[in-house]
Amino acid sequence: MFSTKNFVLEGSDVPSTWVFQYYLNLSEPLTGQDVKIKSIFNPSERTPSFCIYVDKTIMQYKFKDFSTGKNGNKVDLVKSLFEIEYAEAMQKIVADYNKYVKSPEYKIQDITPEPKWQLDFVKTKGWSIIDQKYWLSYRIGKTMLEQYNVKPIDYFNLIKTKGSEINSLRIGNSMCFGYFDKEGKAFKFYQPKSKTHKFFKVRHYLQGLDQLEYNKPYLVICSSLKDAMCLKGMGYNLEVIAPDSENTIIKPHIIQYLKKKYKKVITLFDNDKAGIEAIERYTKTYGVYGTYPTLSKDIADAMKEHGFQKVHAMLKPLLKEAINK
Repeated sequence: MFSTKNFVLEGSDVPSTWVFQYYLNLSEPLTGQDVKIKSIFNPSERTPSFCIYVDKTIMQYKFKDFSTGKNGNKVDLVKSLFEIEYAEAMQKIVADYNKYVKSPEYKIQDITPEPKWQLDFVKTKGWSIIDQKYWLSYRIGKTMLEQYNVKPIDYFNLIKTKGSEINSLRIGNSMCFGYFDKEGKAFKFYQPKSKTHKFFKVRHYLQGLDQLEYNKPYLVICSSLKDAMCLKGMGYNLEVIAPDSENTIIKPHIIQYLKKKYKKVITLFDNDKAGIEAIERYTKTYGVYGTYPTLSKDIADAMKEHGFQKVHAMLKPLLKEAINK
């Protein structure tokens, strides 16, 4: 015999912990921690970018897939997974959960959000020959790096506090760079040779916004600060910015302001599924048209692999086409 007291009639009564564990087949129970896995919507993804996290305002789990731009709550997850509408997704969640309630595996889980790592200290260093060679391979020199407040880092230290317990984590290797705002506060760290901590984002920040002089006719939204600096260094009559990622769409009031300041705003994103979808998203949402490089995945890689002349021959007509749309 089993009790029916735990049966639910509404999808809102199904714990978000169960929905994510069950439909994503997670290897660990969700109790409040953040989890990152490979994208379930992009099988070709190599580096995990599908983030599962607690929205502390409602104490519910949500997801953000940086590989495809998909995001949302438990219902959005099921809608996208099974390509069904809201009502059908809710019905499925309820039916599947009630089957689980009857199983021996049933148990109640509470959410206790885990503390997050916070930036504690940054130790900068001078530019090494290795650092300079890395950036120069993308035709990005020291002057450009200093303009955009990119600095070589010896290490950065993170702390996480839980009650009276304080954990510390020191991160850094022979090639580590910090991205700083105009006030000198770090917002991101970049370790191009690291597989475990290639990027560590401290906070949201619209890269390149501080450097805008509004003295050029065109603004290009790039997929990364590295691409933006590479493009800026090519000498075109334009300025550049870059959001945290091409899947982080810039807020409407900022786009509206930038459209008033420039003759035309366009996007230049990566030549992959995520990049092309981001171009389409900006076009659909803001009427901002865009393009992508055809020689390589992104502009920086194209510069490194093919050199200035070939990249210029490729890029100039692509930018002109996007500007004239």
